[in-house]
Amino acid sequence: MNTVLLTIDDIASKNTPTIVGYLKEKNIKAILFAAGENVERYYEEAIYAVKSGMIVGNHSYSHRAFSTLTLEEAIEDIEKCEAVLDKLYQDSGVERVYRPFRFPFGDKGGANKDALQEYFSEKGFHKVDDRHIPYPWWSEFGLRKDIDTFWTFDFEEYMIRPGSGFTKENVWEKMHNKHPQNGAVLFEEGNRHFLLMHAHDETEEMVPEYYKLFIDHLLENGITFDEPKFLV
Repeated sequence: MNTVLLTIDDIASKNTPTIVGYLKEKNIKAILFAAGENVERYYEEAIYAVKSGMIVGNHSYSHRAFSTLTLEEAIEDIEKCEAVLDKLYQDSGVERVYRPFRFPFGDKGGANKDALQEYFSEKGFHKVDDRHIPYPWWSEFGLRKDIDTFWTFDFEEYMIRPGSGFTKENVWEKMHNKHPQNGAVLFEEGNRHFLLMHAHDETEEMVPEYYKLFIDHLLENGITFDEPKFLV
């Protein structure tokens, strides 16, 4: 069996409700990592995600690369997003049980990495259960002990932009690449994955319902979706 956990970055957006509606239809529960400023811009769309049973995690407020920030600036940005998400859950009438975090761009803070991991531990952020991820590099890069949520496969569909030369066909190729430079092979029996997709209206304009195309392809190839679980 090949199973995956779906994570979607950068909510909220105009297309967040259609993505969430599709996930509900397919009975897929995902972790949606929210940039606080995006939630403020598309607040009702974010409320819909919470009310629909998705877990909304912290993706920082301003979505800056954390290695460019001081430790104080990084913590301030995290806590500013926390305040937005606390209010979001309160306004949605849903208890906020889990508080996962993902760094923008996967940038773990450079010299502040260890201090930020200590901060996550002290403040009670939740680590997604990764005990089933089988790849040696997951431990070699310290991902087994890190509290923030990384990924094993990135669709990179955010690169589909006017003039980029990157198309949905490139995503298909990546999905079927047997020798990826980064991450792990997607379609291989017994593999387990944390998938990374993005909620971007710009991608929607280029490839309508892009998320549906790619997720349908996963389902057609026998992929089973895991429910989010946490180490608490």
